[in-house]
Amino acid sequence: MLSLEDIRPNEGATHAKKRKGRGIASGHGKTSCRGNNGEGQRSGNSHKRGFEGGQMPSYRQMPKLKGFKNKFREVSCTINVAKLNETNSEVIDLAYLQQNKKAHSSAVALRVLGNGEITKAVTVKASYFSPSAKEKIEKAGGKAEIV
Repeated sequence: MLSLEDIRPNEGATHAKKRKGRGIASGHGKTSCRGNNGEGQRSGNSHKRGFEGGQMPSYRQMPKLKGFKNKFREVSCTINVAKLNETNSEVIDLAYLQQNKKAHSSAVALRVLGNGEITKAVTVKASYFSPSAKEKIEKAGGKAEIV
């Protein structure tokens, strides 16, 4: 029957601890595997994270980044209801405003805000309407379509 005293690790699974500083013949004597001179041979040696032996660390060589640029940003064009009076078209959308230089060419969305008054009945196609803008466009007899 197997008892706890009989249990041994497999052959080669364990090996003797390296005994440093026990004479030249041990193979780990004199400098005790620390090499010759320098900070690493001295007791209490340690480095801060990122230490490069006195050389200016790479994280200090790099220029500091200023700000943040979101590469997924979608530029939207905002236009007030008062500006819609100045147009000659019955249908106003982002493409029409870009063609007439009223919106930036890189804009991908149109937002209509309710500042001012509108007297013409126009159909406006935009990705967002403020509640007051939608009310003013429909009151003038036009349509506010979300694209």
